[in-house]
Amino acid sequence: MATYAYRCPDCGAFDTIRPMGEAPERVECPRCAAPSPRAWTAPRLAGMNPALRSALAREEASRDAPEVVTRASGTTRR
Repeated sequence: MATYAYRCPDCGAFDTIRPMGEAPERVECPRCAAPSPRAWTAPRLAGMNPALRSALAREEASRDAPEVVTRASGTTRR
């Protein structure tokens, strides 16, 4: 399920949850039932779990500039 944003001309913004790819161009406002067009917004990635966001950023960076490992994780130098 995905969250889609709409904007009522009278009441303002509201969200609906629908199956991915099945969001109509207009839906009825839940407050006044006016036809409301879909509002195109950026994905809400800021709300993502910080650990997952960090892991995805490291994975993306490793594609072009992988980290160099000099010793196994959890070991100490003697």
